[in-house]
Amino acid sequence: MFERLFPKRPRTTQPLPEPTPQLALGALLVRIAMADSDYQAAEVGAIDKILSGTFELKPLEAAKLRATCEALERHAPGTPEFAEILRDTVPYADRLGLALSMWQVLLADGEHAAIEEDSLHQIEAAMGITPTDSADIKTRALG
Repeated sequence: MFERLFPKRPRTTQPLPEPTPQLALGALLVRIAMADSDYQAAEVGAIDKILSGTFELKPLEAAKLRATCEALERHAPGTPEFAEILRDTVPYADRLGLALSMWQVLLADGEHAAIEEDSLHQIEAAMGITPTDSADIKTRALG
């Protein structure tokens, strides 16, 4: 009876886009925010602000990019692949700025979960950021 009233519709899923530097950064920001299994509105807002500022996007465009990044993060390759895209396409000095942005997302919800920090440090290492620079970025972010 229910099948007649509510027929099953075939699911159409669109293929995920190939990761670009924009998508890789967004997916890594989402991954950091979700590392503690508590993805909060403050973190979403921080991600949108970072994407908007980094790529000169309007707020709606940044939100759409983040939504794509959320889907990509759920279904795409692991952290090293995204970080490698950034390492290969973004100059080192700019990667330091991206790492600081990642700290902003980590701290956006007012909590500092160890699992989020561990995830961030793995991303920094995969992006080729030295331990010394990583420590400096952490100090700046917490200061």
